Amino acid sequence: MTNLHVMLLLAAGDPKQGGTVQLVIMGGIILVFWFFMIRPQAQKAKEQKKYIDNLQKGAKIVTSAGIHATIQKVNDDGTLQIEVSPGSYLKLEKSAISMEWTAAINKPAATAS
Repeated sequence: MTNLHVMLLLAAGDPKQGGTVQLVIMGGIILVFWFFMIRPQAQKAKEQKKYIDNLQKGAKIVTSAGIHATIQKVNDDGTLQIEVSPGSYLKLEKSAISMEWTAAINKPAATAS
């Protein structure tokens, strides 16, 4: 018997067990998939929602389209009035704010030592 045959027999399991080994393996795959893919995405979405809910007037932001602006007004309908240049205002959905890019521009510059 070759190594391939042995591996196939071990993967198939004993027919008398009724597929218990396969169910355990499938459960392990689902658990790993949830732990490494779904859970981090859900946490990131939760952080994004919390960040957007806490936006205030005067905050410097960057939209997902790359527009740099300052918040002038937070509306109750889920929108913001932003100022892109002195005297130029836009109405924007809160969901269009990029949390990562906004954090990058608001991060204090590193001082050279």
